[in-house]
Amino acid sequence: MIELGNSDTATTSTTTHHQNHSLYPQFLNNLNHELCTQTLKFCFCFGGLQLSYLTWGYMQELIMTTRFNPTPSSPDGKFPSAAFCVFSNRFLAVLVAMMAVKVRHGSIWSNNVAPLLAYTPCAVSNTISSWSQYASLRFVSFPVQTVFKSSKIIPVMIMGKILKGTHYPIREYMEAAFITIGVAIFSLASKSSTSTTSTQAIGLLYMIVYITADCFTSQWQDKVYVTYGKNNVDPYQMMLGVNTSAIIITTLGLLFSGDFPKVFEFFQANPNVFQYNIITAITSASGQLFIYYTIKEFGPIVFTIIMTVRQMISICISAAIFGHTMSVMALVGATLVFAVLFYQIWLKFDSNKKKKISSHNHIGGGGKSLSRPQSTALLRGMEEDRRLTDDK
Repeated sequence: MIELGNSDTATTSTTTHHQNHSLYPQFLNNLNHELCTQTLKFCFCFGGLQLSYLTWGYMQELIMTTRFNPTPSSPDGKFPSAAFCVFSNRFLAVLVAMMAVKVRHGSIWSNNVAPLLAYTPCAVSNTISSWSQYASLRFVSFPVQTVFKSSKIIPVMIMGKILKGTHYPIREYMEAAFITIGVAIFSLASKSSTSTTSTQAIGLLYMIVYITADCFTSQWQDKVYVTYGKNNVDPYQMMLGVNTSAIIITTLGLLFSGDFPKVFEFFQANPNVFQYNIITAITSASGQLFIYYTIKEFGPIVFTIIMTVRQMISICISAAIFGHTMSVMALVGATLVFAVLFYQIWLKFDSNKKKKISSHNHIGGGGKSLSRPQSTALLRGMEEDRRLTDDK
């Protein structure tokens, strides 16, 4: 009887070992499938943001820097209202968001867990940042604006610490600093502005306001997701909430400033500018959809990195179209940025994989904890888990 008992125990132990051993390849397959899924999502976000905002940026600069036919209220031929550009973008964005929310949830507002006031702070900051960016184009040269835009990563991290108490390791501050330095080198070494627009103090002030408000916007949006739950607030509801508040703010601003009559007069004299505003509004609306989806899936830091890379791509497109030569220093800057970017992506996947393995060890693949030797075998050769920037 004793021998039979020992035999049964050995058989059970062997069976459990084979079960756990057979579950491990399936577990790795699940990890690889998740990697492919996350890679496709990242490519979707990256491509959508680039296409939307490269087009939007070109139209934005065209509207604000070109001298069109003069009008009595705009004798210099410059578009008279940066606030109207923000208004047109928000107007179309509200319509798109209302249709998307209606189709997805069956109702525009009743299924939105977060109240409208929850979106108001980032709507105010988003309006301020957009207005400042448009207005700065009249005073800030292209290289200076690009350097300012590319230095948003560290301010985003600082804003995250202020708003949410997020702790970032020194390593991540260093990575952000390397990206900022790389983009700055690339931008200044590969583009010499031929514009007569010189850098003025008011232009720098506009850019500081733009960066501060823009950093607050992305972090507050992320805070809304955390407060009300990512499963309760989708990107379309976020887009609707932010733009509804923003359209109220910009409409009141245009009424009080008296810019509506000036803009309509300018459109009558320059109908092509109206078309430019439509294109800008369309790409702004599509870009916002990608913004909210990216922040929800990858967090504000990854979103900021993607938008920083967009600055580099815009310069590459300019070099390809207009035949600008790329210096060695420009290539050094580009290499530095992409090296840090891919390093961060690898760290994110590696950390997620170790978290999944740790969770698998805890449940034992079937509701039981694995033995210490089995856990050691699964975790052999792996470093201690690191905290990701966008962990919530």
